[in-house]
Amino acid sequence: MQKPFDLSKFRTGITKSISGISAGFHDPVDWISTGNHTLNYLISGDFNRGVPLGKVSVFAGESGSGKSFICSGNLVRNAQDQGCQVVLFDSENALDEDWLKALNVDTDPSKLLKISVSMIDDVAKAISEFMKDYKSNYGDLEYEEMPKLLFVVDSLGMLLTPTDVAQFEKGDMKGDMGRKPKALTALVRNTVNQLAPHPIGLVATNHTYASQDMFDPDDKISGGQGFVYASSIVVAMKKLKLKEDEDGNKTTTVQGIRAACKVMKTRYSKPFESVQVKIPYETGMNPYSGILELLEAKGIVVKTGNKLEYTSPVTGEIIKEFRKQWTEERLQVVMDEWNQIPLVTEDEDLSDIVDDETLVDEPNIEEFNNES
Repeated sequence: MQKPFDLSKFRTGITKSISGISAGFHDPVDWISTGNHTLNYLISGDFNRGVPLGKVSVFAGESGSGKSFICSGNLVRNAQDQGCQVVLFDSENALDEDWLKALNVDTDPSKLLKISVSMIDDVAKAISEFMKDYKSNYGDLEYEEMPKLLFVVDSLGMLLTPTDVAQFEKGDMKGDMGRKPKALTALVRNTVNQLAPHPIGLVATNHTYASQDMFDPDDKISGGQGFVYASSIVVAMKKLKLKEDEDGNKTTTVQGIRAACKVMKTRYSKPFESVQVKIPYETGMNPYSGILELLEAKGIVVKTGNKLEYTSPVTGEIIKEFRKQWTEERLQVVMDEWNQIPLVTEDEDLSDIVDDETLVDEPNIEEFNNES
């Protein structure tokens, strides 16, 4: 009688004999909150989750749109709260210790390693060395026993190629636009394969720039499309002025920024949905910013007269209050009840939460969709 083929033995043998591959599924287990419940939901389909470990996430936008606030601030702080150690690559020489401490980031060297870099190759070498050491020490452990680690690159757009550096030293600045997109793509693709079976994530910021094409005026993400294809999450951001106080009253002076965030790509929820996240200068990001607008768009909270009404599907209790009286406590009650119930269906669209003209649209969107 012919011996049956044992696929499980083949799986064990091939992973041991060929380095650089891993067998099985690598669905995200650990998630890091962005600091805003609405943005979390649009990215992951859960109010409390944000970006996953084991994957690559990119936040791209213009200067001052809140990219570093979310990535180098909120995500790093929340990762540390979950026991993650963080390696922060600073290519802009802009992440001061006082600023990070003001965002409640623990800058102790045992929890945060900040590395100033200027070249793409140096980031790649550093991540490669980290991963070699990590695999040699913890590669045989069960996932739950492995230490958690988060790489943050702020930002991809400022990284240079060896040609850029050589030209600067010679005083002959011709640029190296051809190699840079390829180098960024290689960085992200190699990192994706390294991260997969481990509780290690990569979050990067990038720049956008104005299109020079009169027939395609949408802002573009610098560095080409290659690294976008390899990323699991891509969020486009744009800076708007915040002219209201803590109570929501209109003011004539700018009190902060409204970060218009559009989820251009996500493997865990419905893409192309938007939220405006308020970031006042005095108090920082409001984690509940945008929640009420999301619930209204889904018809969960309904406007009746000049009040907003919510009927609990669990207790049948009716909450009916003026907009300004919808406190964080009331919003939390609704979130807790609806977090396990899908708010997004295939025939619904939340893009009207923010006007399309206020957002950074996906560059080469048709090519992007075909590739995905």
